[in-house]
Formats: sequence, structure tokens, C-alpha cells
Amino acid sequence: MKAERQSKILQLIKKYEIETQEELANQLIASGFQVTQATISRDIRELKLTKITTSTGGQKYAVLNPQEQHISNKLIRVFRDAFVSMDRAQNILVIKTLTGMAMAVAAALDAMNFHEIIGCIAGDDTIFCAIRTEEDTLEVMKKLQRLTTIRVLD
Repeated sequence: MKAERQSKILQLIKKYEIETQEELANQLIASGFQVTQATISRDIRELKLTKITTSTGGQKYAVLNPQEQHISNKLIRVFRDAFVSMDRAQNILVIKTLTGMAMAVAAALDAMNFHEIIGCIAGDDTIFCAIRTEEDTLEVMKKLQRLTTIRVLD
């Protein structure tokens, strides 16, 4: 029953923009599942669901991709809290941070172990990341953009 319910949750969040546990519970009940708020909360935690920002500015539940699942909440928080902007020059990614935070963010990036990043050099508020290819640079930018929209659940 649990596996079926969790499979249905994954289907529902893929199909609909579900913003709250209550909305998720209502969808599950409509699909024939008997659920409580505690069950929903436990399933969300076990499935490692997170909330991301939608194109309309709202929030919805989503599954972290396998690369992001191993990244700790602490690393995500360090990156997100200090991140200001990013831009690229071919295969060099330039990340701007809050003043004094570039070293911490560079250390967080190193700990995230993105295979596309060869290495980072940090100053006071700027990080230069050497990326393997120009295509990889675009992929890293997408990954980092997703990290800025992840709601860290404690």
C-alpha cells in the first residue's frame, strides 16, 4: 500500500502543481487512498520531495534529481544565502556572492562534487569556476539555478 501511495504521489506532483500537503492529501483521497497529514508528511520526507518555484511565482512539490539528492541542506543553504548572480564566458562560470562569502560558496560548490566543475578560485565576492566544456557550463548553471529555488526542509 505504501509503495502504491508513494508512486501515486510522484505521478500527481508530476501532473499537477501541488503546493500544499492538504492539496496532495485531497488528490490522494480522490484517487482512492486513505491518508492522514502525518502519512503525507512522512511520504514527502521519504521521497525527498522539495518545493520549487513555478514559472508563475508560486510553489510546488518536486523530486530532486539524483545529483541533487546527495547535496546536503547545509551546502544548499550556504550557496543560496550568499548567491547574487552568475554569468559565463565560454567554459568559465563567474559567480557573484555577497561580500566576504565567495570562499564559503566555492567550498560548498567543491563539496557538491559536480563532475562538470574542474575547480574554483574565490576572491571576496567573486568565484571563477573552470568547467569542462561550454555545454557543461550551461548545465551547471541550470543545476545552480535549481538550487536557488529549493526550499530546504529541516
